[in-house]
Amino acid sequence: MIVATYSIAACDLDASQWGVAVQSKFLSVGSVVPWAEPEVGAVATQAYANARYGPGGLALLRDGLPAAEVVQRLVAADEGRDERQLGVVDARGGSAAWTGPACLDWAGHRTGYCYSAQGNILVGAETVDALAKTFEGGARLPLDRRLLACLEAAQAAGGDRRGQQSASLLIVQRDGGYAGLSDLVLDLRVEDHRRPIEELQRIHTLHHRLFGSTPREEWLRLEGALADEVRGRLERLGYAGTLADALDRWAGVENLEERVDGGHEIDPVVLEALREASA
Repeated sequence: MIVATYSIAACDLDASQWGVAVQSKFLSVGSVVPWAEPEVGAVATQAYANARYGPGGLALLRDGLPAAEVVQRLVAADEGRDERQLGVVDARGGSAAWTGPACLDWAGHRTGYCYSAQGNILVGAETVDALAKTFEGGARLPLDRRLLACLEAAQAAGGDRRGQQSASLLIVQRDGGYAGLSDLVLDLRVEDHRRPIEELQRIHTLHHRLFGSTPREEWLRLEGALADEVRGRLERLGYAGTLADALDRWAGVENLEERVDGGHEIDPVVLEALREASA
């Protein structure tokens, strides 16, 4: 199973997030390459991929080993190491990588504080260089948007020389997932698509709309003309009753319940979705 791909394993220590972004001319790359655990680290395993590097690497990181030692141990214990590629980021932002000498050209990696970028069967080193440069220059972005920008830049630099097929974005954070009851901030996958990075960006936008958050100071007061508008739109969609109840029931059907809190204010994202639905 040759996962010809480019990927970046990374973390944002200020946000306590770890993640992996990857693209490949390979079906469902997100089922093989990316692994991450909050406050532990992230692992990307590819080339003639050894999927056991994922759980095995996280177990070693969980024991407190630095990224360099994790890579050393995984590779040393693997007779197929010459055909493997691996990137690891640990809980402190340390990073390390391995590109076996038998990986198909172009193959190589770049590492830095909080990231490991790697790729094989690429058009050239410029693809991995773009991953590294974009990550280093994107410190102001949230980790998910930063990693998406890395994929976009790497593809623009040439990408996988066989083409495109699938992509994925994995982000973890302790209690950072749905309703604060999951560590999985997002696990978005494009399994088979002509332009998987563009499709991943579309899905990411949808994910943010459904599960993201707007600062409370940006919410709008539901009073006067705006309250009348929202009430009228809900009624046209078949949701009668008090404004708070009707809005809550509609939001539940549209999977926007995490963005609704009573009938006195409304998240601008919810208002936009309601206007689109009732146009």
